[in-house]
Amino acid sequence: MMKRPGRTEALAVGAACVSVVLWASAFVSIRSAGAAYSPGALALGRLLAGVLVLGAICVVRREGLPPRGAWPGIAVSGVLWFGVYMVALNWGEQRVDAGTAALVVNIGPILVALLAARVLGDAMPPRLVAGMAVSFAGAVAVGLSMSGNGGSSVLGVALCLIAAVGYAAGVVAQKPALGRAGALQVTTFGCLVGAVGCLPFAGQLVRDASQAPVSATLNVVYLGVFPTALAFTTWAYALARTTAGRMGATTYAVPALVVLMSWLLLGEVPGALTLAGGALCLAGVAVSRSRPRATAPVAGPERLPRSQGAG
Repeated sequence: MMKRPGRTEALAVGAACVSVVLWASAFVSIRSAGAAYSPGALALGRLLAGVLVLGAICVVRREGLPPRGAWPGIAVSGVLWFGVYMVALNWGEQRVDAGTAALVVNIGPILVALLAARVLGDAMPPRLVAGMAVSFAGAVAVGLSMSGNGGSSVLGVALCLIAAVGYAAGVVAQKPALGRAGALQVTTFGCLVGAVGCLPFAGQLVRDASQAPVSATLNVVYLGVFPTALAFTTWAYALARTTAGRMGATTYAVPALVVLMSWLLLGEVPGALTLAGGALCLAGVAVSRSRPRATAPVAGPERLPRSQGAG
């Protein structure tokens, strides 16, 4: 039985929401685990945990290898998104304050939309552009409100920029692969490619794991199971059912959710500017994912039947 378009759209939105919430929670876990694990070791540990979970699911579901045509997209997204993005973000957040990191990384959705329009031919409707503008203004507000801690560096900003570019290019590369393979296959083998690319950090991972407290190691495992294995799979499911630009705009909700989670879990009470920025982020996502109302066709004047004979 074929799924109704409305139900398919609802499932895609739900899957995207799962990804956004889990990726927001990752910022809290990265902050905690990063005190005991170096950037490369943290990325490798997270990816290995993700590969183990995803691989087990593939075995149970008897998923085979992805078709040959899907491998270029899987390889590119694995290197850039699962590998470069994670290492660069982990490293960058050790050198810049949270506000600067959030501001720089959140140019990613804009890059996704531009690359998707250029490479994939995705349309950029006015509502998407307007929603991205509103959300980016919110991200700027959140960044400004959180950037009073100092400690920023040119290297840290550059690393966050590299992370944003890796994320954007990875999303655009992943989209064609999802047309040839399932979301679980694309996620599993993309994660495997990223883990292989991070193997040079294996020595650091062994050393850090032997010295890290249990809480930090549990955070690494959490990052691998939930924000990686689960969130990347739900993301791929949703991406296969919508455009890359609209999916990229959805991630603008992450800064708002990070503020809320920091408030609830870490006791960091946000200021008025932070709350206003978070509200703008969410409003922009709502605008970008909305659809214009269907207008009823305007009926033209009725034609009178042509008269017979002279009048």
